Parts: sequence; structure tokens; C-alpha cells
Amino acid sequence: MDAAAADLYPPSRLDAARRAAADAGLDALLLGPGADLRYLTGYPALSTERLTLLVVPADGEATLIVPRLERPAAEAGNAVGVRIVDHDDGTDPYPLVAQAAPGARTVGLSNRMWAEQVLGLRDALPDARQRLAGDVLSGLRIRKSPAEVAALRRAGAAIDAVHERMGEWLRPGRTEQEVAADIAAAMRGTGHVTVDFVIVGSGPNGASPHHGASDRVIGPGDPVVVDIGGSMADGYRSDCTRTYVAGGAPPDDFLAYYDVLEQAQRAAVAAVRPGTSGAEVDAVARDIIAAAGYGPRFLHRTGHGIGLDGHEEPYVVAGSTDPLQAGMAFSIEPGIYVEGRHGARIEDIVVCADDGVERLNTLPTGLVVLS
Repeated sequence: MDAAAADLYPPSRLDAARRAAADAGLDALLLGPGADLRYLTGYPALSTERLTLLVVPADGEATLIVPRLERPAAEAGNAVGVRIVDHDDGTDPYPLVAQAAPGARTVGLSNRMWAEQVLGLRDALPDARQRLAGDVLSGLRIRKSPAEVAALRRAGAAIDAVHERMGEWLRPGRTEQEVAADIAAAMRGTGHVTVDFVIVGSGPNGASPHHGASDRVIGPGDPVVVDIGGSMADGYRSDCTRTYVAGGAPPDDFLAYYDVLEQAQRAAVAAVRPGTSGAEVDAVARDIIAAAGYGPRFLHRTGHGIGLDGHEEPYVVAGSTDPLQAGMAFSIEPGIYVEGRHGARIEDIVVCADDGVERLNTLPTGLVVLS
């Protein structure tokens, strides 16, 4: 294991997972491809119909079950050196699970495991009660290590570099899809190995928070919401939103609420500190927007956690009453959306620090008018 992998995917995580499983009354964790498996091993497993499963007994050796054709990739990506067992196409892999977790009576399954695999595990371990592994592992993953924060900082710098080039692509006369294609190419050029999403919402499309990109032609003075994010080679994610004006004067009503939005976003970032809850940070942004008369136009939570998943705990939303802790990483992204007209969102990834907050996206938050 090289030094970088050892820092980002330390073997001690498996011991922590075993202890957490035992404390939760689980005999084993059964983890399919996804962030939990990678968090514990470093392996970015493919999610296919062939069974890949990390079996972590509360007391015993962890086993990574993989298709034989994927064994070389598993050996290369298995940063912590867990035992690997493979299976051939045409054979039943589920007895391998029972062998790796003998006598298990209560098991924790990946929250987003495919149903056919959940049912296969039910047949392989007929006496085992199934629970969610996320209830155990989220407590480990929610606070980032210094190495994880450094990875998120690199991802933030990479996505900021793409936003800094927006003037090369975003201009009247081009379609949202044309701009999105240029953005995606630039993301790969900054070290992203996957482009998870590219939202280019111009004019009325900006009022749909999860719009995507369409064949709409961007017009002069159109406000354009650009929300982009992806995964770096080490698995950690980027996510950043800025709102632009594509050549020309923006509508007066848009300018009026953009100033409110920027105040709300800055105030919410400044409110982040250990001991403050996600609900309290959400209320800071929401109260400013509501006081200006735009409350019903703020359609979503203020933020979500980020790490190996693009959306994970903690969530910055009403009802999230647990206190924030140093090492938690999440977005601060209030928005205002006027249906049929336009919208705006400002998003930074931040880390709760011992003495306050660190912004991992460092670009200015003011409206950018492109010539």
C-alpha cells in the first residue's frame, strides 16, 4: 500500500467497523459496491449483476467476494489487503457468504444494495435478520479525517478551476447542452474521473433545481445556474454551484433576489461551527430569504454531506438537530427559484473546523456577468 492510500484508506477502519457492528448488535456487515465498501477497503468495485460483496464479521477476518474476471482489479484496488475469494460465472456465489459469516444471525446490508442481491442473501442466510449497515457506518464516515479533508480540498480546487473558465463556453446563442459538453470535458481535464452531473439551467430552466441541460438556446441577459460535480481518482467528490449572466443586462427582479441569496449563503457559511446543528444553519439561510419575501421560492434543504458519496450525512435541514462536529463536510447551497422566469443558487462545500468553518470552494459568490 502506498503512503497516500494508507492515509486515505487506513486498515484501522476495518477494526472500527467491527467494533461498531458489534456495538449495534450485528454479527456481520455485508456490503455491496458503493461508498461503504470503498471506505473500508479502497476498492472502487463495479456494480453489476455479478455478486461483489465485502463480508465484515464483528469478530473475524473480512472477506471480499468478487467475480473471478474482476479479481485483478480487486487486488489492485484493495488498499487494505483484505482476503479475496472469487467465483466463476455460472456458479452460485452465495454459499461463499455463508462461509465468510458462519452462524450470523443479524447482518447489516448496504443501504442501496440491489433487491436481487438482498433476496439472494436472504436465501443464503435464512436465519439471519437483515438490517441497514448505514445505521452503523454513517457514524464512522460522517467525520472526515485530515486525509479525507485534503482529498475534498483537492476536489474543490479542481471544480473551482472549471468554474473559472465559464466565460470560454457560456454565451448567448449556444445551447445548454453545448455548454454542458464543454464543462464535462474540462472537468475530466482537472482530474475528475467521473462527471456525476452538469446542470446548466438558463432562463426559466434555472427555476428547476435539478434541471440538467437541454437544447434551449441561451439568450442575452439570461441568468444561468451552473451546478457541477464529479469524482476524483481517489473517490472523493466535488460539488459547486455558481449563477451567471450570459452577456447582456439581467432582469431587475433577478438582481433584487440575487443580493438576498448571496447574503443568505454567506450568513449560513459563517454560522457553521461545532455545536451548532444543521437545522440552525438551515434556519439562518431560510430566515434571510423569507424576510425578503422569497421564502416559498427556496425549495430545498440548505445542504448535504459529501465525501465518497455526493449526498451523505450530515444534512443541513430542518429537523437535523444533532450538533455539528469538527471534520464534518457538507454543502451550503440556498437557492431562489421563480417558476417560468429564472432562478439562482450559490453552493460551496465547507468543513466544520475546531474554530469555525473552512470553505473548500474559494471562488467569489457574487453574480458573474459574462461579456
